[in-house]
Amino acid sequence: MVMVKSGLFYSFGMGFWGPNGHDGIWHLSLIKAFSKGSLQMPVFAGETLRNYHIGFDVLLALLHKITSIPIPMLYFQIVPLILALGIGFTVYSFVLHWRKSTSAALWATFFVYFGGNFGWILTLIREGQLGGESMFWAQQAMATLINPPFALSILLMLSALMILSKYFQRPTTIYYFLSILVFGLLLEIKVYAGILSLGGLFAAGLYEYYKNRKSTILTIFVGSLVISITLFIVFNKNSSSLIVFQPFWFLETMMGFLDRLHWPRFFNAMLAYKQSGNLIKGIPAYIVAFGIFLVGNLGTRIIKEILIWKWIKNFKRLTYVEVFLATVIGLGILIPMFFLQKGTPWNTIQFAYYSLTFSGILAGVTLGDWLEKKTTLIRYFVAGVVILLTIPTTLGTLKHYLPSRPPAKLSYQEVGALDFLSKQPEGIVLVYPFDRAASEKAIENPPRPLYLYESTAYVSAFSGKPVYLEDEVNLDITGYEWRDRRSKVLEFFESKDISLARDFLEKSGVSYIYLLKEQSLLNESALGIRKIFQNSKVDVFKVE
Repeated sequence: MVMVKSGLFYSFGMGFWGPNGHDGIWHLSLIKAFSKGSLQMPVFAGETLRNYHIGFDVLLALLHKITSIPIPMLYFQIVPLILALGIGFTVYSFVLHWRKSTSAALWATFFVYFGGNFGWILTLIREGQLGGESMFWAQQAMATLINPPFALSILLMLSALMILSKYFQRPTTIYYFLSILVFGLLLEIKVYAGILSLGGLFAAGLYEYYKNRKSTILTIFVGSLVISITLFIVFNKNSSSLIVFQPFWFLETMMGFLDRLHWPRFFNAMLAYKQSGNLIKGIPAYIVAFGIFLVGNLGTRIIKEILIWKWIKNFKRLTYVEVFLATVIGLGILIPMFFLQKGTPWNTIQFAYYSLTFSGILAGVTLGDWLEKKTTLIRYFVAGVVILLTIPTTLGTLKHYLPSRPPAKLSYQEVGALDFLSKQPEGIVLVYPFDRAASEKAIENPPRPLYLYESTAYVSAFSGKPVYLEDEVNLDITGYEWRDRRSKVLEFFESKDISLARDFLEKSGVSYIYLLKEQSLLNESALGIRKIFQNSKVDVFKVE
C-alpha cells in the first residue's frame, strides 16, 4: 500500500508516501540513467557512479526497455506487488522444503511479514499510542519490505538456498552453477545481503568439510566470491572505503537519542565508564545495552532462541542450512556493533534487517514445531497471544506511513516542466541547492513539494537529464565531495558579477537551468541564456 499509492496523481499532484519522497525518487533517477545506457552519477554530473549496489536498478531499467512500461509504474505499482507475493511464497516454500512442516512454514511467513519489536510497549506507556518501530534502531518487517532492493535480496537469498538444497537432493550441473550465480549476484543487488550470504556460505562450507570431508559448498562459495568481486570491480572501479571502525555507536545512540529508546541516565553512565576506562562497570553496562538492543528488536521473534539452544546442544547434527542461517543472523547483528558507514553512519544497521528477517523464519519454525505437539485449545491460546504481541508494531508503522495526505508531492506544474525538459537534447541541468531552513518551515503543512521535502534527485528522475548538483544525502552516502560544488552553485545564484556567473556556466558545462519562480537569477541576456519554458511555478532556461 505504501508503495502502490506513491507515484500516482492526486488533486495536489503526484504523491509520495513513506520514504518514497527521497529513496524512491533516488531509484527512479538511477533507473532512468541506466535505461539510457549511462553509468554517470545522475545527481553529480560528470562523475561516474560508484560505491553503490546497482543490480536492482539495472534490472528495472532492463524491464523498462523490454516492456516500455513507465519507470514510476514499474517501481511503485508493479515490482513491489511481485516482490511482496514472491517473498511470502518463497519463505513458505523454503521452510516447507527444509522442515517438512506446514505449521512451521505458515508461522515463518507470518513473522517475515508482520514481525515487530517491543518498542510499541514503551510508546504505549509513554505516549498512549502504538509506535516505536525503530526505537532500538532497526526497522521492522513492514518498513524493511517497502525497500524494494532489500525485498529482492531476501527473495534471492532464499531462492539461492532452495537451489542449493535441490542440488544436494539431486546433484546437477544446472543447480550447481545456478546457486553460484544467484549468490554471486547478491552483492550488486544489496551489498549487505552479499556480504552476509558470502559469510554464511563460507561458514557452511567449513562446517560441511569438517563434518563430511566434502568441499562442495566451499567451491560454491569461491565461485560466488569470484562473481561478486568481478561485478564489484566492473561497477565500482573508482570506489573508496566507506566503512569506519566505531564500536557500539548504535548502543550509545539508542540510549541517548530522543527519537530512539532515550534513557539519558544510562547513556551518561555508559559514556562516563568508557571515557574513564572503568571496565568493571563499563563492560556490564554495554552488555545490558546490547541485551536491550537484541531483545527489543527481536520482539516475539525471541522465541527462536529455543531453537538456537537446541542447535548448540546438538552441534554435530546440524546441516549446512542451520549453519548458514545462524551465521547470517550473527553477522547481521555483530557487524553494525563495530562498523559504521561514512557520511550516513546509521546505514550499516541494514545488516540487522537480515538478522531480523531470518530470525523471523526461525521463530516460525520454533513456534510451528511446538504447537504441532499441543492440544487444540493450547494452540489457539498461544497463537492468539503471539499475534497480539507481534502485530502492534505493524499497526503503528502502518498508521505512520499511510496518513491521508503524503509527506511529499510533485505539483502538476513541475511535472509539466520536467516532462518538457525530458524532451530536450541531452545536457547538464543546474538547479538551486536544497534550502534546509525553508524545508523546516514547511514541515507543518504536508504534502511538502519535493524541493522542500529533502535534498532529492527529483529533477534528474523526471527529466532524465544529469543534474550538476542534487540529492546531497546520497552524495554523502556514496562518498562524493560535493560541498565545494554546492558553494560554487550558491555563488553563481547570489553573485552580482555577470562575468563571474558566465565563467561558472562555461566551466561547469551546464546546458539548462531549472528554477522555481521564487528562486532568483541574474539578467538573462547578460548571462547568455534564454527562457524556453515557463508556467505559474517553473522557468526553464537554455544556456547558449
